[in-house]
Amino acid sequence: MPEPLWSKRAAKGWRARAVPAGLIGLALASPGCALFALPAAMIQSAREVSTKTVRAEYEGLRGKSVAVVVACEPLIESQQPDLATHLATRITERLIAEENNTGVTGYVPSAEVLQYLYNHPGWAALTPKQLGEEFGGVDCIVWVEMIEFRLNDPGNQYTWSGNATGSVAVYDLTSAAANEAAFRTSVGVRFPDQPGLGPEDMSSVVVRSALAKRFIDRATWPFYDHEEPYYPKY
Repeated sequence: MPEPLWSKRAAKGWRARAVPAGLIGLALASPGCALFALPAAMIQSAREVSTKTVRAEYEGLRGKSVAVVVACEPLIESQQPDLATHLATRITERLIAEENNTGVTGYVPSAEVLQYLYNHPGWAALTPKQLGEEFGGVDCIVWVEMIEFRLNDPGNQYTWSGNATGSVAVYDLTSAAANEAAFRTSVGVRFPDQPGLGPEDMSSVVVRSALAKRFIDRATWPFYDHEEPYYPKY
């Protein structure tokens, strides 16, 4: 179990806290195209309900403490005022979960990060290095930017067409290039998968929750080995 990492501002309340199948092989000896069609169909069917292991894309969080910062466009903040809090909390939970084995050794709780951002509206003008110092000298900042989060196409409130678009970047504040992203990836997900569904089929709460979960999945999966459907929907 990693030991607690105390920040330089622990006396003021800041601290980085310790982080507390497969496919079936089929063979058929009988000759003939018709005979081989059956195993092929069975393999295809098995793949449709199976998962595959996807390796971590970026492992630079290992041995580091992190703070997750979520920035939403003003329109998103006005329409979804609790979205940034939800994303910051869930993404932090994913990164520090022992079962995900990201290697993160400490973190700044999302509530403290959000409180700082709320109390310092000019925080966006700070460099990642400066922001990290405000968080007690944390090693890495995971910067999540939400560009679009909508439940319908513009002008169509009768049909669900959820779309969440943004990006995730990691700033390694222990490196010489602390203000340059050590890792960056775009995230884009949609929900529902079936077109033509409306409020009579599912509530806005269901659409919003599913869309946010898909975004969180895609925002955090690059940092740890995980299982994905063989044919992913998002």
